[in-house]
Amino acid sequence: MKKITILFLSLFLTSSTFSQSSKEAKSLLDEVSTKMSAYTNMYLGFSQTLTNEDAGIMEGDEPPIRGEINLQEEKYSLNYLGNKFIFDGKKLYVINNDEKEISITDGDLEGDDGFIYPSKLLTFYKEGYNFQMGNLQNMNGRKIQFVTLNPIDSNSDIVKVELGIDAKTKHIYKLIQTGSNGSKTSFTITTFKSNQQLSENFFKFDKQKYLSQKYTID
Repeated sequence: MKKITILFLSLFLTSSTFSQSSKEAKSLLDEVSTKMSAYTNMYLGFSQTLTNEDAGIMEGDEPPIRGEINLQEEKYSLNYLGNKFIFDGKKLYVINNDEKEISITDGDLEGDDGFIYPSKLLTFYKEGYNFQMGNLQNMNGRKIQFVTLNPIDSNSDIVKVELGIDAKTKHIYKLIQTGSNGSKTSFTITTFKSNQQLSENFFKFDKQKYLSQKYTID
C-alpha cells in the first residue's frame, strides 16, 4: 500500500508540475504576443539555417538565409529567398524576381506545408499545440527563455517547435522547428525595430511598376 501511495503521489506531482509548466508557458506566449502586437508596426531582420544530420546537412555547411519583414496589423511585406511577398490585408502578391512572375491569391499564406512563416510568428501557436516551459539560456549576452510547443496532431509534419523569448524585452528572438523528416530549421531575429514611419502605400501592390519592368502577372 505504501509503495502504491508513493507511486500515486509521484504521478500526481508530475502531472501538477506539467500542468503548471503548461500554464506558465501559455501565459508567457500570450504576454509576448500582446506586447509585440501593440506596436503600430514592426521590422524584423532575420537569418535562417537548416540542418539534417540524417541527410548529412550539418550546421555551418551552408551560409544562413537572410530575410526581412515589415508587419502592420494583418498586413506585411516580406523579402525572403529572393522573392517578395506583399499582403495588403485581402490579397497576397508573390513576386518572383528571378522569373519576373507575379501570382495573386485571395487571403494569406496558410502554411499547409508545415512551415511556420515569419508573418505568422505572433499567432501560429494559438491553435494546434501543447506548451511546456523549456530551458533558460544565455545567448549572445541575452537571457533567452525557451518554450517547447508540441503539435496536438500526431500526423503533423512538425515534431516540435522551440520558441526562444528574450526574458528582458519579451520579444521573440529565436524559433527552432524540428520536422518529422529529421530536419531542423532555426530562425533567429537579428534586427528588431518598432513604430517605424511607413508611407500610406507601403503595403500596396504597385501593378504599373511591375508591368513597366516586364513582369508577368497571373
